[in-house]
Amino acid sequence: MSQSFQKGKETFESGFYCAESVLKVIAEEEGIDSPLVPAIATGFCSGTARTGFLCGAVAGGILSMGLVFGRSSPDQSENQTYRAVRQLLSEFGNEFGSTNCYDLIQCDLATEEGQKKFRRENLRLKCGEMTGKATAITRRIIEQVRNT
Repeated sequence: MSQSFQKGKETFESGFYCAESVLKVIAEEEGIDSPLVPAIATGFCSGTARTGFLCGAVAGGILSMGLVFGRSSPDQSENQTYRAVRQLLSEFGNEFGSTNCYDLIQCDLATEEGQKKFRRENLRLKCGEMTGKATAITRRIIEQVRNT
């Protein structure tokens, strides 16, 4: 188990949500201290604001890729960031069968019934594992891109 996996999972278990946790860990590992982290990720949590769409842990990884490789001026290339994000989407999707929150947990978090199911089936444990894995994948991709 990688250190990034463990930190991502522990951050999630401490009360931060999926996207917040991944972004927070990667930012800390990168030495980035900003009041925007993890707040900028909150809307992506719980399957993008409980819509069931993009998994928040994956979104946190995408935000992290932007934080590390993103453009700060229009004359810079987006290619490095796009390649890293596509790799994250591919690896996470291969590992879990989807990058879509609803597909991953079979639970509609926008409903009271879905919230009850989430608690009853203790899906928070599954989300913690996926958050740890997304953090570890993101960290590994960042290091791979840096070394190429």
